[in-house]
Amino acid sequence: MTTSSAAYQLVHVLVPAHDEEDLLPACLDSVRRAGEALRRARPELLIRVTVVADHCSDDTVGVAARAGADVVEVVADCVGHARRAGVHRVTELSAGVHQQRVWLANTDADTVVPEHWLTRQLDLATEGFAMVVGSVRPERRGLEPRLWRAWHDRHRLHEGHPHVHGANLGLSLDACLRVGGFPAVPLHEDALLVEAVRCAGFPWLATTTTAVTTSARRRGRLSGGFADYLDDLDDLA
Repeated sequence: MTTSSAAYQLVHVLVPAHDEEDLLPACLDSVRRAGEALRRARPELLIRVTVVADHCSDDTVGVAARAGADVVEVVADCVGHARRAGVHRVTELSAGVHQQRVWLANTDADTVVPEHWLTRQLDLATEGFAMVVGSVRPERRGLEPRLWRAWHDRHRLHEGHPHVHGANLGLSLDACLRVGGFPAVPLHEDALLVEAVRCAGFPWLATTTTAVTTSARRRGRLSGGFADYLDDLDDLA
């Protein structure tokens, strides 16, 4: 399946969060700056941000609301379910806009995006790519030098890299919905969606030009997630 480049009208950023009151402010501030940069480049675009608060017992909802984000609350303890709920919210809020003209930019609550993050995604989308698979790097601060080296030894990033991260993934709403959206699974919902889009024949690319920085904490919110990966990497190092 192929698709022609669309004249995008709406960019919607989705951020799943579970008890992220400490790290969410920096994430949303970086998304705000990326949105401002996109508005300067493409003032015709509407930009929205939705935080999906999954079973939060802290002030995640308040943090998101005070930052001006749309908030959806779910009780699932499942990142795939949270991302799926976010896509459902986008579909609701974008009623009247053709799905080929809605761009979904996905990141995580413990991640900081660069100022050009959205602008670069939309440049690539306008070139005709229905999906942009970005890269991540762990936050350097607080990460032991040997673990930092181990990370880079195993992540020699380049254009066309093989990595998939929900913390840095953009795609059209049309492509997302045609393959059934994010599966409501506790792990690898991002990789499963990316594989489905690839198999459906949508044009896509993997790039390092939109690289984001994610928390290097060793105790994460998700069993089997990035924090556990760093722990496993530490053992190997």
